Amino acid sequence: MTTRLQPGDQAPDFTLLDDHGHEVTLSDLRGGKVIVYFYPAAMTPGCTREACDFTAERETFDQSGYTVLGISPDKPEKLATFREKESLELTLLSDPDKEVLRAWGAFGEKKLYGKVIEGVIRSTFVVDEKGLIEVAQYNIKATGHVERLIRQLQLS
Repeated sequence: MTTRLQPGDQAPDFTLLDDHGHEVTLSDLRGGKVIVYFYPAAMTPGCTREACDFTAERETFDQSGYTVLGISPDKPEKLATFREKESLELTLLSDPDKEVLRAWGAFGEKKLYGKVIEGVIRSTFVVDEKGLIEVAQYNIKATGHVERLIRQLQLS
């Protein structure tokens, strides 16, 4: 069973490569709020919808002091293609070894079309200025997720 993070937990730190091949470390963003979301694969319908929704609401998040990080097992090169193809304006990070996914409880058993498989669990977390989990959401639906998150955080 995958361990799940809860509000109040310390966010597991990580350093991952972005789609430009640069390292991004979560603890370097302390002092600001961070939305970390995990998605299964770039350029798939649900993941594209979610990334495009985050991009469409970039100004809302920026004005409210949030940095958005999207993490998948995809390699940086695929993430770069995804960003370019969809004109994405958020930081995409690569976790091919799935170590960060596992540390955040975003990889494990899930149901897909009625079958139990092991894979990425679509999840979103809000990390506060001190590095603590403020919101932890697992098994979310991509469609409408960003809009629901904005309402939950009272950003609109």
